[in-house]
Amino acid sequence: MTKFRPCIDLHEGKVKQVVGGSFSAGSEKVEENFVSDRSAGYFAGLFRDDALKGGHMIMLGAGNEAAAYEALAAYPDGLQVGGGITEKNALLYLEAGASAVIVTSFLFDSDGCFLRDRLEALVRLVGKERLVLDLSCRSDGDAWVVAMDRWRKRTELELSTEVLEDLAGSCAEFLVHAADVEGKCEGIDARLVEWLGVASPIPVTYAGGGSVDGRSRPGQQAEPREGRSDHWQRIGHFRW
Repeated sequence: MTKFRPCIDLHEGKVKQVVGGSFSAGSEKVEENFVSDRSAGYFAGLFRDDALKGGHMIMLGAGNEAAAYEALAAYPDGLQVGGGITEKNALLYLEAGASAVIVTSFLFDSDGCFLRDRLEALVRLVGKERLVLDLSCRSDGDAWVVAMDRWRKRTELELSTEVLEDLAGSCAEFLVHAADVEGKCEGIDARLVEWLGVASPIPVTYAGGGSVDGRSRPGQQAEPREGRSDHWQRIGHFRW
């Protein structure tokens, strides 16, 4: 079964829809599709009123903390929060009302090498049931490689069934942005969607390229095989 989840992307303190692959090294400039004049708290209130739980709030860079706390106050236990999450601030966001924390870059060093000890430390700190691993990726030929630092840097971690099986024991679910199509509204990465629906042993949320004009048709393109339909959570972000 396909389920849709809402999302709030924060950049420079504002709610935006950005093209994920357009962040450049050493700059805060990014291609924007939409910048809202409404606050993060406003959108969180909409999600609360419509009983849309488990949405993702992603802080894209610095300067988004106040907006994130505002949204968490508006919808306690209704949003997962990610972007700059470390063992130093994870509990602060949970105590402020996040239902879970989403982590990526903290789990890698500056060269993109996976640091298992950091993952284990986070599990001990917050518990696997309140931890979401963001395995957002960029295509690399026929494969996908996890990307960190706002999708600007490729890591050493290539998505595979073995990797998902290994990491599944340390988190409640996965979040996967297809960074090459994120924010373009030109269609999902259907091959990635179908692979995730089959390969993931735990709930997984896909984001990137979704639209409402028939170009993505997520429910039709992403039916999981091998009896794992209960593990498929979402195709594309909820867009306002």
